Amino acid sequence: MSIGVCYFPEHWPRERWKTDIRQMADAGIEYVRMAEFSWRVLEPERGEFDFEWLDEIVDLIGEYGMQAVLCTPTASPPRWLVADRPEILQTDRDGTVRSVGSRRHYCFNSTAYREETERVVSAMAERYADEPTVVGWQTDNEYGCHGTTRCYCDDCTTAFRDWARERYGTVDALNDAWGTTFWSQQYDDFEQLDVPRPTPAQDHPSLVLDFARFSSDSVVEYNRLQADLLREANDEWFVTHNFMNLFESLDAYDFGDDLDLISWDSYPTGHAQQAAGETTRDELRAGNPDLLAFNHDLYRSVLDRPFWVMEQQPGDVNWPPHSAQPAAGAMRLWAHHATAHGADAVVYFRWRRCLEGQEQYHAGLRKQDGTPDRGYHDATQTAGELFDVDDVDAPVAVVHDYENAWALGEQSHAPDFDYWQLLQSFYAALRAHGVQVDIVPPERDLESYDAVVAPALHLLTESVADRLTKYVESGGELLLGPRTGVKDESNKLRSDPHPGPLSALVGATVDQHETLPAQFERTVVRTDDAHTDYAFRTWAEWLTADAAESLLEYAGDDIEAGRTAAVRNAVGEGRVVYCGVWPETDLANDLVRSLLDRAGVRRADPLPEGVRVAQRGGYTWVMNFRSDPIAVTVESDASWRLGGSKVDPFDLAIADADVVDGLSARVLE
Repeated sequence: MSIGVCYFPEHWPRERWKTDIRQMADAGIEYVRMAEFSWRVLEPERGEFDFEWLDEIVDLIGEYGMQAVLCTPTASPPRWLVADRPEILQTDRDGTVRSVGSRRHYCFNSTAYREETERVVSAMAERYADEPTVVGWQTDNEYGCHGTTRCYCDDCTTAFRDWARERYGTVDALNDAWGTTFWSQQYDDFEQLDVPRPTPAQDHPSLVLDFARFSSDSVVEYNRLQADLLREANDEWFVTHNFMNLFESLDAYDFGDDLDLISWDSYPTGHAQQAAGETTRDELRAGNPDLLAFNHDLYRSVLDRPFWVMEQQPGDVNWPPHSAQPAAGAMRLWAHHATAHGADAVVYFRWRRCLEGQEQYHAGLRKQDGTPDRGYHDATQTAGELFDVDDVDAPVAVVHDYENAWALGEQSHAPDFDYWQLLQSFYAALRAHGVQVDIVPPERDLESYDAVVAPALHLLTESVADRLTKYVESGGELLLGPRTGVKDESNKLRSDPHPGPLSALVGATVDQHETLPAQFERTVVRTDDAHTDYAFRTWAEWLTADAAESLLEYAGDDIEAGRTAAVRNAVGEGRVVYCGVWPETDLANDLVRSLLDRAGVRRADPLPEGVRVAQRGGYTWVMNFRSDPIAVTVESDASWRLGGSKVDPFDLAIADADVVDGLSARVLE
């Protein structure tokens, strides 16, 4: 387990470099990431490379016993390159060409930019191929950030047509798959196919879905170009890329074959403000632990191996609406939280607050004058506390799919329907019970999991339906959420009753659906106990049970009253529950608790909001994201490796055993 830091030596006087590197080593830092925005410094003019400054820094890092992670500098092509080859620039949907002046202004499908990428990456890889201090590479930086995954230039139009030809073969097959007879949208030839453009009404949903697929595929292909070049130079390097919080426009699973490890950039107080609803005071100080954990579990699960946090928030940051100072100890808490969910390294961004450019209000581990900031003390303490530990073993899987997010985003059918929020409703309930979770795509083998939760399989193929059916028949416990089996893979409504190919497994079908704003009563009651009611939100389906047993009914006296809202069905050796509403917290917790108990999954008692536990390699982390102290009780003789049974605000404790079964926590006044 390691701590690292991101460093920009090109921003500071040369005479400061040795002091910085020595102070990093003194803090217990093991990895230094560099060079992601340094193209202009590395190549002041075409073909004239200057590696001497980077050589010196790499030598210093090795001299002090640390290791270097270099980045390809392609996220920010320099002005001389834009002037020389302006065709590399991105184009917005309305035809506006994006200008140089910040970053990520290039097009992934630009043949010119791919040529320039190959040239600069090859030069860097060749330079450091035999340098033992360089142990790995990050390709580019935050692909797609600032809304740059999808470009609408001529190169993208040509590439999209080629992509569609390869996918469908004939234009008639495309017309049939998309359903283009609606509004007389048939194509006579692939040359008529265009990227989405400004139109009077909404876009055709199948066009939008395929353009999203194409755009993600384009980035995967561009990343493969870089990864292949790096491996050709030295196949012992690891290759990674740093993804982002709930980043929708890239299918991270598709990058798996080209990366040795996945990394992502964690900014807890900023990400909490990107979520729906009001951000609490505790979240402004330390973030939302379930949102953080979802990202950790997602990026760990892409390759089913430990991941890195390549950028960890070190203090206040420049980009969210508000930037309260993190709570005392928060930067340490975040590193341990990542470790508990499978991280093998946490790299703080950045070493020192910058004096220039767009990120002057972004803290570093050191202040602008070079003296230690609050994050430096947290990072130093954390470096002394981390220890080697085995991988995460998760008994439960949450099924997640980018294509479903794209399809539901285009036709959400309600202003507050958000795919990621729906996933979080079910995922948070699992985390409230202290259960480790893998986030997996629908195509992943599920047989190793005791329980599976699939909150929104809106697009559903026959093969995925068959896989889920076999999972249940062989003894698996499955929980399905609303809007399941509604459409086919082309984003067309199925002609059979929903949940389509899962209807026989569920033992029920959807008769009607509705989206309900706040002025409607939104509660359901247990069929076996009308006195136990639960709130739900946004989405409601009226189910007609066939073989299934009714679990929930709609309350109140409106037209849906008494209709079935959720069912349970036994199939083979297992069981499936279909919940036709978007559950609020109490209902989600009840559904998950029943699922875990049926599956025999060891769990904690429901934990207070902001208190979470996680298990890894036989250890249990208890993490307090609250401003109140908590008391923890474990039914075990385990001892505390770190901390104890009282956990202070924004602090943690680590037990030297897996004690989740029977663990409970209460908030102290």
